[in-house]
Amino acid sequence: MTTLTPEPKARPRPAPHLSDAQVAELAAELDALRSEVLAKRGGEDAAYIRRVIATQRWLEVGSRTVLLFSGFRPAWWLGTFGLAVAKILENMEIGHNVMHGQWDWMRDPDIHSSTWEWDHASPAAQWKYSHNHLHHTYTNVIDRDNDLGYGIMRVSEDQPWELFHLGQPLWNLVNAAIFEYSIAAYDLELGPYLKGESTKSTEEFKAEARAVLEKIKRQATKDYVIHPIMSGPNILHTLSANLVANLIRNVWSHSVIICGHFPEGVETFETDSIEGETRGEWYLRQMTGSANISGSPLLHLMTGNLSHQIEHHLFPDLPSSRYAEVAPRIREIMDRYQLRYVTGPMPRQVASVTKKIFALALPNRDPKRSRFGQIADAVRDTVASVRAARTRRRA
Repeated sequence: MTTLTPEPKARPRPAPHLSDAQVAELAAELDALRSEVLAKRGGEDAAYIRRVIATQRWLEVGSRTVLLFSGFRPAWWLGTFGLAVAKILENMEIGHNVMHGQWDWMRDPDIHSSTWEWDHASPAAQWKYSHNHLHHTYTNVIDRDNDLGYGIMRVSEDQPWELFHLGQPLWNLVNAAIFEYSIAAYDLELGPYLKGESTKSTEEFKAEARAVLEKIKRQATKDYVIHPIMSGPNILHTLSANLVANLIRNVWSHSVIICGHFPEGVETFETDSIEGETRGEWYLRQMTGSANISGSPLLHLMTGNLSHQIEHHLFPDLPSSRYAEVAPRIREIMDRYQLRYVTGPMPRQVASVTKKIFALALPNRDPKRSRFGQIADAVRDTVASVRAARTRRRA
């Protein structure tokens, strides 16, 4: 490989220490690795996903059966835990990855991205567009990738600070608790629509909103009406078990996803930095804009293998069970090209994310002004804006 030498570029890009030739060389190496793994897909992979789906379904049925006796406290705990695990498996290792098309090569109509509908508030069709197309195309690009902070978080010092950001530690907690509904609102582009910034027409928005509400109705009916009623005198115990299982699933999913995109050491990118982006530069953005979670095979399964977020962003269509195999080779490639491979145990990654959320809730450090002074100015400006709006309405 050629020596790593800086080469000035007309626009910013990840890893500016690499020349155009080195970036092209990196792309060719990663393309070859992807093709190698795709060529190895076969019966072992198909057996894996069918085994996971069968396990998840038996776990869900078994847990819901146990919860029919949820008035007995041990049954409540066992059923709630089992149902939470089943929901996590369905969303993370099965639903997310099936809808990525990772298993379409099997030609099984029951395990295909075009037919799978998951146990989640967001309809599959809307999620696939916002996630597979927008997020994976514009990974960590500010104002293009709404997964980056979900439109409510300040995720980079390059983003203007607003008074609203003071509350982002709280917004983050609320988002974790209701994560499936936040994702549904995000996929719907609810925020941009209410601000008049959505690319969707009113008719499109209303049609998609009806689909979301219908999906939420089906999910709520299953978890909070039918299943509790089936438990007879234990209706309230079963209702609380379903609520807790969904809360656990939401908090876990949120933690896994935010740890893959937001820890310290993960880069964000300006919109103009991706204009004319080459395939090699796209690969660089995936590697430097992602982070992994280290741990056991069980942890990788429960994260949907998004603990290998770097590998997933590089190769979103590879079977998830192959990421552990690919990871050491990706790390070796990144070391060779002097790229930081961000990884760590989940507690450390969560702590890193939390620290960053609190830090970015405050204005950037200004040697001429204290942060308290900046916040006070923002409060005064907000109060003045509210008063001016009231005056205009009265006039």
